[in-house]
Order: sequence, then structure tokens, then C-alpha cells
Amino acid sequence: MTEQPRQGRIVLGVTGNIASGKSTVVRMLKAKGARHIDADLVYRELVGPGQPLLSRLVERFGPGIVAPDGSLDRRALGAIVFSDPAALADLDAITHPAVIAEIDRRVAEIPAGVVVIDAVKLIESGHADHCDVVWLVVAPPEAQVTRLMERNTLSRDEAMRRVAAQPPLAPKIARADRIIENAGTLEELRAQVDAAWRELVSGQPADPGR
Repeated sequence: MTEQPRQGRIVLGVTGNIASGKSTVVRMLKAKGARHIDADLVYRELVGPGQPLLSRLVERFGPGIVAPDGSLDRRALGAIVFSDPAALADLDAITHPAVIAEIDRRVAEIPAGVVVIDAVKLIESGHADHCDVVWLVVAPPEAQVTRLMERNTLSRDEAMRRVAAQPPLAPKIARADRIIENAGTLEELRAQVDAAWRELVSGQPADPGR
């Protein structure tokens, strides 16, 4: 039987840089009965054909960011914003409030239990302040590079560039309530998640001997 909060709803934000193991942690939480809201999937829905958010992006970045099916061409948009810090800041200013509002609306429809908000930019967007608890998943850079090479079929140089381009960890660590260190085996990661889950649902510090 999975443990659940004794009463009410707990909003748990889970974040981490690329290939840190965030998705693995989220899968473990879902197996425990947590409800899951993926910020990236919400964003994809909001930039679908005919959606108001897509129209706002087209106004700022031009019709070249629209794919043949009428949805957002993320590769075309990325080519614009990842080489222009000001454009990237504009993108975040347009998209973050819309995504946060939609996620918060979905959270409000869930009256009880643990609701996991899974978001890469949970802290940078300010959405962490809407969460009851924030977990940060971290991993050694070499492990991130290896996972990226295997998962995305990338060369080592490309994987290293992607890891190096991630936001710095220090501000995330300072804001997080719990650090999940994914530096060992899957079993070691699961043990951390189990302990953190018990603490989360009980409101008491976890007993590491359990």
C-alpha cells in the first residue's frame, strides 16, 4: 500500500538540469500514487494550432516559427532564442506566466494527495513559490554526459556542450527544500526517494534506517 498525505493536498515541485534523472524520480513518485503534471507537455498544448499563446509568440518572433501543421516549430524558435539572450528573455516572459497559470488551474482541480509539478525551469520561472515543497535532482556532470550520449545518440562533444549550457546549480540548490543526489545506482536513488516521500507525506523527518 502506498502512503498518502493524511489530509489535504501537497504540491511537490521536482526540477533538475538535463539528464540529471528528474524523469526517473518522477516515475518513482507516480508509482507511489502521486498525480503528475508535466510543464513541458502543458507548454506543448498551449502552443498548439490556434492557441492564444502561439499567436503571441508569432507576434514577437514571426511566422517562421509555425510548423506546417499549424503548431509551434520548436526547432525554428530555438534557432532564434538560443543565440540571442534578449529574445530568450522575451520568450520566457511570454510563456512562463501562461504555463504557470494553466498548471495552477489543473492543480486546483485536484483536492487531495501529492501533486507533482515536473518542470525544468520551476525555480527560474518563479513557479517554485507556488509549491509546498521543492525537490532538486542533481547528478555529476560526467554522468549527465554519459546519459545524454546514450539517450539522445549524441557525440561526447555535443553532450558536453549541452550539459555546460545548463543553468548554474547554486541558485537551485539554495531554493530547493530537498536535494536528490543521483550519483549511484537506481536502488540508491530509490532509497532517497522513498525516504523523502515518507517525510513529505508524514510531515516528519524520515528515519534513514527504515
